[in-house]
Amino acid sequence: MSHVAQGGRRGGFIAGFLVAPLALYLTFVIWPYVQTFGYSFTNWTGQSPTFDFVGLENYSALTKDEVFRGALWHNLLLLVFVPTITILLALFFAFMVNAGGRGAAGGVHGVRGSAFYKIVYFFPQVLSLAILAVLFSAVYRSDEGGLLNGILTRMGLVDPRAPIEWLNEPSLVLWCLLLVVVWHGVGFYLVLFSAAMQSVPKDIYEAALLDGAGRAQTFFKVTLPLLWDSVQTSAVYLGIAAMDMFVLVSTMTSGQFGGGPDHHSEVMATVLMRNFLTFGKSGYACAMGVVMLVLTMILSVVTLRATRRERIEF
Repeated sequence: MSHVAQGGRRGGFIAGFLVAPLALYLTFVIWPYVQTFGYSFTNWTGQSPTFDFVGLENYSALTKDEVFRGALWHNLLLLVFVPTITILLALFFAFMVNAGGRGAAGGVHGVRGSAFYKIVYFFPQVLSLAILAVLFSAVYRSDEGGLLNGILTRMGLVDPRAPIEWLNEPSLVLWCLLLVVVWHGVGFYLVLFSAAMQSVPKDIYEAALLDGAGRAQTFFKVTLPLLWDSVQTSAVYLGIAAMDMFVLVSTMTSGQFGGGPDHHSEVMATVLMRNFLTFGKSGYACAMGVVMLVLTMILSVVTLRATRRERIEF
């Protein structure tokens, strides 16, 4: 009985510490989601304390909103390219700085200067997205002060009298933003994959080397399968980042909250903020937020299930 009593007291002690964090989580995390879901069925303006229930009218309007549909398409494009490019580059660099070198005695190690490369690749991660937006706005400037146009002009690839409007060219602006996201994210996932690779015994790589496997075969047959759990997690996080993009788009592109030129860089977050803060259509904006939430949850579940495979132990 004494053990039962002690167990009960211990359980009550632990539960006492969990009540406050759970209450805070429900109040500041779950309740705003519930409120947003409720407001999405109203014509709330964001300022008036009174509003009317309109049912599915906001969701019906979303299906006819060409700007929102275009923004959704842009998010889907980013959803495909951001995780794919970032993970492939990070995996390649992590492999090279950890197992890309070949010693004279048959050992496996990183390429020469790998410690320096890790610092260089990770450097963009210490900068906030707002700072990156300012830096790359200078890189993409269309006048002679723009770094990219300046380099291309010196190489004779661009006429200085007709510089490329990187952030004002409808066919280029989204890809310019994609480059910034990839440049920012590769360093972080390189470190993540490097940490996972350091737990892999060097004997596995040396055995592959003795069997005559080259770098490409070692990467696809050894490294990638062993790091699959990390790759899966990275795909989910990068997918969520691709569904946002608000900071870069609103800061680097033209128009109120970004989205220019002519909505060619629009993402769902910028359309939502414009409707909420400028147009006074807060109920409509809440419906967009609910759609974003549902799509993000579907994305996470589909990614985890589609990339699920048996764990490889070593």
